[in-house]
Amino acid sequence: MLKDRIHDELLSPENLRNPYPYYAMLREEAPVYWNAKFDTWVVTSYQAVVWALRHPEYFSSEVFLRDDKPPSPPISEEDFPKYKFNLDYMNNWFIRRDRPDHLRMRRAVHPVFNPKYIDNRFRAMVQNIIQDLLKDFDPESDDMDVLKDFANAMPVLVIASWLGMPGEDREFIRTLSRQLLSLDQESPDRHTRVHEAITTLNDYVNPLVEQRVGEPSDDLLSVLAIGEREGELSREEVLGNTLLLLIAGHQTTINLVGNGTMALMKNPEQWNMLKEDDSLLVRATEELLRYDSPVKRAPRIALEDIELAGQKIREGEKVMVIINAANRDPMAFENPEDLDITRYPNPHVAFGGGIHHCLGANLARLEGQEAFRALTRKFPPFRFASDPDQLEYHNLLNIRGVVSLPAEW
Repeated sequence: MLKDRIHDELLSPENLRNPYPYYAMLREEAPVYWNAKFDTWVVTSYQAVVWALRHPEYFSSEVFLRDDKPPSPPISEEDFPKYKFNLDYMNNWFIRRDRPDHLRMRRAVHPVFNPKYIDNRFRAMVQNIIQDLLKDFDPESDDMDVLKDFANAMPVLVIASWLGMPGEDREFIRTLSRQLLSLDQESPDRHTRVHEAITTLNDYVNPLVEQRVGEPSDDLLSVLAIGEREGELSREEVLGNTLLLLIAGHQTTINLVGNGTMALMKNPEQWNMLKEDDSLLVRATEELLRYDSPVKRAPRIALEDIELAGQKIREGEKVMVIINAANRDPMAFENPEDLDITRYPNPHVAFGGGIHHCLGANLARLEGQEAFRALTRKFPPFRFASDPDQLEYHNLLNIRGVVSLPAEW
């Protein structure tokens, strides 16, 4: 029976390793289903996911602001004050706001995220960082941990440099940013760890913002500080969105590179195609984003009673659209379970959609393109140095990726 196959364990070991068979069953038989454990509707079909993302008048991003129910899964009594603090803080993130606040906050930084600016400012920088990270590896025969030796390092160097943070502080930033991801776990004390990361990073960033308000430079922190000086942003919004950009600015890219490299390792003929013809680079990066998307979901909350894919959703009920499931929907993609770096068109939703389409998509694409270019150009196809079925995946609702990826060639 269907009810025997549908379960609430989105973070089960099986779903962490390979959620796609479960998503396929849901798309076919229950594309919108109620998950009691996480107190949310789960949406898996491409059509329904895209519709929800493109209609903020029905599905709000202000989940933290509008949902007054206790957290699911439950937290400890001691964690509750931290939970309230964290939610108030994250309500300053522009991705968690609707118009007009979303537009006001996004407008303050949007000019420096356009494709031409990103390419001119970062292409050469990213190429140099990657070259430096890979320079000591023998192109003929060697081994590396793709995550620990490469993917973890590159994006944080880029985003911390852009924000204008000192080079010696980048490991500190990376550690605390990773701690913020505890929000997506099931542990009852998760908000205590998030609170600690928020307050520590706030204490670190606030003096830097104060300095930029008085003496702006050409970094991203100055763009936010100028927004405050001109009355577009409050200090709380500057601090909150600085932390948001730190997390989003490297976690997505780390796992794009990790997941994408692993997909190419499982398809060595595609690795060699890219090695021989890097004009495929743009299409390849889009396909790797689709095939195993680094961001799993986008949370929303219903603003009124509405029907989605035949399911009635009531005002105030939460909705979780599953990006990875939509990107493997055979109604939207031919042979969706196959990796095809020549795929075109490729209308994936790895960066969301609608007014909340990922602000940093151009930078993530650039970093992914240069990482895949460098790896396939310098090295033959990587082999797994350990059993790929035993790789440890991050135990997170929002991010899909492995903790470690040992490879050899």
